[in-house]
Amino acid sequence: MTVPFPDPASDDGTEARLLAEAAPGDNVGRSPSGDGAPALSVSQLSAAIRRAVEDGFARVRVRGELSGAKRAASGHFYAALKDDNALIDMVMWKGQAARLAFRPEDGIEVIATGKLTTYPGRSKYQLVVETLEVAGEGALMLLFEKLKARLGDEGLFDRGRKQPLPYLPQVIGVVTSPTGAVIRDILHRLADRCPTRVIVWPVLVQGEGAAAQVAKAVRGFDAIAPGGPVPRPDLVIVARGGGSIEDLWAFNEEVVVRAIAECRIPTISAVGHETDVTLADYVADVRAPTPTAAAEMAVPVRAELQAQLATWGARIIGAANRQQALAGERLAALARHLPKREALYAPQRQRLDEQGDRIDRAQRQRLAVVAERLATRSGALRPVLLARRWDRDRARLEGLGRLLGSLDPRALLSRGYAMVRDAGGAIVTTAAKARAASDLRLQFADGEVPVEVAGSDATPSTIAAKPLRKAPPGAPGRGQGELF
Repeated sequence: MTVPFPDPASDDGTEARLLAEAAPGDNVGRSPSGDGAPALSVSQLSAAIRRAVEDGFARVRVRGELSGAKRAASGHFYAALKDDNALIDMVMWKGQAARLAFRPEDGIEVIATGKLTTYPGRSKYQLVVETLEVAGEGALMLLFEKLKARLGDEGLFDRGRKQPLPYLPQVIGVVTSPTGAVIRDILHRLADRCPTRVIVWPVLVQGEGAAAQVAKAVRGFDAIAPGGPVPRPDLVIVARGGGSIEDLWAFNEEVVVRAIAECRIPTISAVGHETDVTLADYVADVRAPTPTAAAEMAVPVRAELQAQLATWGARIIGAANRQQALAGERLAALARHLPKREALYAPQRQRLDEQGDRIDRAQRQRLAVVAERLATRSGALRPVLLARRWDRDRARLEGLGRLLGSLDPRALLSRGYAMVRDAGGAIVTTAAKARAASDLRLQFADGEVPVEVAGSDATPSTIAAKPLRKAPPGAPGRGQGELF
């Protein structure tokens, strides 16, 4: 059973006091025989044992298999180290546990470095571990296979979830160390093949915190929004150089594998040399044997692409020319089966000639009819007949003129007659209308005279002291006018 050991930060000094009470010179170390020796308290004995254990095992390295591994909510890691014949409890405080380069699980053979101490509350001893490392490549490979099987069961390595790589990416994101030879090899190879914009996300590629940085970089590229100030990569390359399995272990961490699996951008894993294999290679969309090979997979050779485009262009032009020539031959073959143009136009031309002849005949007939009618009627236009009609019409016009002159009202006014008008200028034709009017005007041949109506008789009133005015244009008395 795992026995927890209290955090040293919570020590209130009791331990130091107990150690002082059980210092050498007291009963500790004396012969236990004799009833007169003073009795030790349980705490004193526990403190003495603890000091003796810590002094004797202040720095130890223990190799064993992890058993009962668990991480508490506080962040501390508890487990037991065992072999075929023995078992010892161990504890790793959260500060050291957070810096582990791998995920400790049951069955992994590890080497623990720390100090041996006791836990007085349970009369147990345990190993307080400062560093924990996997014991040899065989143990790491066992851990590798266990993690691979567990993640594989979740479907993270299925081929069905692999994305195809873009043929010609405009932007490539690279997750690697900014100072190593890997990034220089990738940039150099891209420049030789097809210059492309590259965004480097610098990370540690081994050691403490490397896995967290790699996972954060992959998720960071995936979180870039399209059209923003930083262009979103069309392809992500996760790369580092070769090394031992311990050096490459960051790319076997579950946090890195899940980050690559959840990335929506196609990814290439280029970790280590051709013989090196990591879990990042399994989960990535494409595995490259080396970082240089990853750059070759990412982009085509521009010169080859240009040559291919030129070849395709020439083939397109050749195909178009052949199609044009073939179409011309087909058209010529079809044209030979068509009737001649003269044969197509002959009926229409003949019909046009017939219509033209019909029009000419119709015009000649019409002209003959009109000429005959004109000759018939021109006999009535002899000069003698025209003169007689002229004289008759002139005599009639002169008679009408004399009649018009006799009917002119001005002629009557010059013989002593007058016209009576009201104030509005209307002609008054009856005595009743004259009595009803308040103001009358008498129009003579040479002007008008205003009069007033008094009683039943119409008597002249005082004549206004104003010169006689001529009748206005258009009033009766000018021109033909009215009779009364």
